[in-house]
Amino acid sequence: MNFTAQQIAGILEGDIVGNPEVEVSRLSKIEEGTEGSLTFLANPKYKSYIYSTKASITIVNKTFEPENEIFTTLIKVEDAYKSFSKLLEYYNQVKLNKRGIEQPSFISESAIVGDDIYVGAFSYIGENAVIGQNVKIFPNSYIGDNVTIGDHTIIFSGAKIYSECLIGNHCVINSGVIIGADGFGFVPDDNGEYSKVPQTGNVVIEDHVDIGAGTTIDRATLGSTVIRRGVKLDNQIQIAHNVEIGKNTVIAAQTGIAGSTKIGENCQIGGQVGIAGHITIGNNVKVQAQSGIGRHVKDNEVLQGSPSFTYGEWSKSYVYFKNLPKIVKTINDLEKKVNGNN
Repeated sequence: MNFTAQQIAGILEGDIVGNPEVEVSRLSKIEEGTEGSLTFLANPKYKSYIYSTKASITIVNKTFEPENEIFTTLIKVEDAYKSFSKLLEYYNQVKLNKRGIEQPSFISESAIVGDDIYVGAFSYIGENAVIGQNVKIFPNSYIGDNVTIGDHTIIFSGAKIYSECLIGNHCVINSGVIIGADGFGFVPDDNGEYSKVPQTGNVVIEDHVDIGAGTTIDRATLGSTVIRRGVKLDNQIQIAHNVEIGKNTVIAAQTGIAGSTKIGENCQIGGQVGIAGHITIGNNVKVQAQSGIGRHVKDNEVLQGSPSFTYGEWSKSYVYFKNLPKIVKTINDLEKKVNGNN
């Protein structure tokens, strides 16, 4: 996809300094710019690169005035960083604007499919599935029986959505995501052998949810595992059966959440956090990376450590943690003195 400086300036409502007909087909960092690429300058630390970059077009703030000769065409805007972000969003929309049904793929005769959809090659859509308007299903994806997918949702290559699950509008489900696999439910008998507990529920994903690559969300034993509106999940997260995650909560990579735990709204959970089952975490909670949560958590708490405690207590305790060898030595020396005096 090629864009001219004139076209880009029109999208960004910017002013051109240089050649309005110069074309770009890719994006680059300013220090790595090559002919035919587009870059931007927002951080003053990178100002020196604008005089050496080989990028064909550079987006800059309107206040920028070159001090030396430059060879890149400038597009001047109010805020270079925001404008570049806007352009990235536009670029993604154009790049992902696929339509039609590629072959070979399979769509069940009983499935209901909306307008302007895209189904990539080797994808499968099962019985009684309902696919909304302008949905993009990239190659090698699996959509099980009785699944519902809302409007403007994107399913990237290799994602698997098991039967009965419900996906909302404007969701993004990245490659390798598995939604609706059986929860980890087994019961031991008298001989210590385990029998599987049937997982008969589903997963409900509400609107505007983003799910990172390789994340797994298990179906409920009964009822639903629920991911509320606006939740953002990073890559490689495990969410067990009957978990509920509240609106606008964000969770970083490699976090694991055990079964039947309820997480509130607007929480921020760092990477590699482990959360025990059957507990409730309140609203606006912040959990630092690699913490272990094994108790109920009230609203607005900030936690760190494993087992976790409040961030303030953890910070104070850390001062002692790192000085433990000195403290132990001091105690031993005092004991020797006391024993020597006796």
